[in-house]
Amino acid sequence: MTGATERRPLIAGNWKMNLDHLQGIALVQKLAWTLKDAGFDSGAVEVAVFPPFTDLRSVQTLIDADRYALALGAQDLSPHDSGAYTGDVSGAFLKALDCAYVLIGHSERRTGHGEGDEVVRAKVQAAVRHGLVPVICVGETEAELEEHGTSAVPVRQTKAALEGVAAGTPVVIAYEPVWAIGTGKVATPETAQEVCSAIRNAVAEALGDADAAATRVLYGGSVKSGNIAGFMRQPDVDGALVGGASLDAAEFAGIARFRDHVGA
Repeated sequence: MTGATERRPLIAGNWKMNLDHLQGIALVQKLAWTLKDAGFDSGAVEVAVFPPFTDLRSVQTLIDADRYALALGAQDLSPHDSGAYTGDVSGAFLKALDCAYVLIGHSERRTGHGEGDEVVRAKVQAAVRHGLVPVICVGETEAELEEHGTSAVPVRQTKAALEGVAAGTPVVIAYEPVWAIGTGKVATPETAQEVCSAIRNAVAEALGDADAAATRVLYGGSVKSGNIAGFMRQPDVDGALVGGASLDAAEFAGIARFRDHVGA
């Protein structure tokens, strides 16, 4: 299911466990100023930041007060809505802080915290219950790539995450090959297109063709301003989930300004 659409590209910055709230404020200010100085068209490309939980209130206040054209997201949420779940953060709390998005199923949660398809599915459903758009992360390890081939694992993870999700529900899928996260290794644009196209077909099976055509599929894994243009030329790549490079305001702004190289 490939073809021209009106999907608005999304450039999302996952800060991971970096920057306290004061550092986060400084980064967001510098990012907003850099984009403004460059004449960035926020209507054509959406930019979102995903700070640690402790930064969310400070960043939200800054975005609202200065009317920055930035969306806010969280890095995780609890599958539970409330109760005796020490250390968990409810989707209701995130929604109250004007979070639009929440990352779910990042490889660091899947591998480091043992979160399998069942947990990811429960978190997706929790996000939907609270009006948050889940950014569902999928991707394969190098061993899985060798054993199952291109796209098999991301497609399986996508289908599992979308079980029970109703058609018409906004979701974002982020393809992050685990072997490319923070390693400096990068999938080729052609490989990213092949996998993102297969993911879109999986969304079509789960939610229908209309939803698949509207769903943004991102690529992530050592994305930089120097390589983003090649990915964004692919018809099924609708943006990027950026890790380390999102901690550098100038570099992240350069990624967001990919149209300067791809063409408007």
